[in-house]
Amino acid sequence: MAIRVVRLGTPRHKKEGLRVGTVRRPPRGVRKADYARRNYLDVWLPELAPSAKLVSWVFSQPLTPKRWSAFAQRYRREMAQPAAKRVIALLAVLSRQTNFSVGCYCEDETHCHRSLLKQLLIEDGAQIV
Repeated sequence: MAIRVVRLGTPRHKKEGLRVGTVRRPPRGVRKADYARRNYLDVWLPELAPSAKLVSWVFSQPLTPKRWSAFAQRYRREMAQPAAKRVIALLAVLSRQTNFSVGCYCEDETHCHRSLLKQLLIEDGAQIV
């Protein structure tokens, strides 16, 4: 049993399980009834997405290593809030019981909050594929 970190909208892995979208906004131009069928998400969990203010800040200028590092620190600070910490702890425990995935739309995982979320889940004891 484990969590798989994915790009939303990509084909599902055979044993992926439930797909959780950790994005601020649901997919644009896609009917809610089609989210799962089109491999976006089964459940929307915006509580683990970076805040709109943080996303605006990071994309307001070219993404440099220094800017990415600052984004990572700020995202970690947001995820250290009690509500987000509880959700991360829940997902970590669930990862020992069932397969599911978490994801975002970003093409490059190395410059996406899902890479940071993956680390936070590992730090909380989650099983990751």
